[in-house]
Amino acid sequence: MLKILKKVKLYMALSIAAVVVSSFVFMLSEDNKSQMTVIFQYGSGGEAVKIIQQRLQDLGYYSGNIDGIYGYGTYEGVRLFQQNNGLTPDGIAGEGTLTSLGILEEVNEQYDLEVLSRAIYAEGRGEPYEGQVAIGAVILNRVDSPDFPDTIPGVVYQTGAFDAVRDGQINLTPNQTAYYAAKDALNGWDPTGGALYYWNPATATSRWIWSVPITYSIGNHVFGKK
Repeated sequence: MLKILKKVKLYMALSIAAVVVSSFVFMLSEDNKSQMTVIFQYGSGGEAVKIIQQRLQDLGYYSGNIDGIYGYGTYEGVRLFQQNNGLTPDGIAGEGTLTSLGILEEVNEQYDLEVLSRAIYAEGRGEPYEGQVAIGAVILNRVDSPDFPDTIPGVVYQTGAFDAVRDGQINLTPNQTAYYAAKDALNGWDPTGGALYYWNPATATSRWIWSVPITYSIGNHVFGKK
């Protein structure tokens, strides 16, 4: 009974800590995500978490479902792996832990896909398919530009860059079309010809954005670059 009570207390503490830590990390990193490796911790979710769970299961540190939910079982599996491999046993899967697990590149690639898909869905759902690919292409063009952060999360979460981040729509679950559009953009399809900006002419209020030469138009958006 004592062990059960201890586990319940730990579970509650982790739940509280996850909220606090997640907010703290976001506040610190919103403008600097291009300089940081993504970390996964209690409360995280998504396909990237499934990769972590599968690797832990292969190594005998996790016996739960591969469900993409970073719950207590995943936390404990990561913590035990860290403990047995000379890492700080904090249950957080950051760069060092993901590298030791041998999945850093795979996890980061999956996370990039997830973030890009979310941005495309939040900013362009309802647009023609090519228009959704074009939104993804703009994000990737910014990654390649010296004037913007050099990672997909860095570009998407750059302060003031996208309305969907400001109003929380970035947290909507993307549909399969958005994933396909993200993959096409990642595979090099750029309908915009290198555009770094897009906007809706019917709703845009910024005078500056109209100084950007328009190079492409589809659906409700026009695209351009300076």
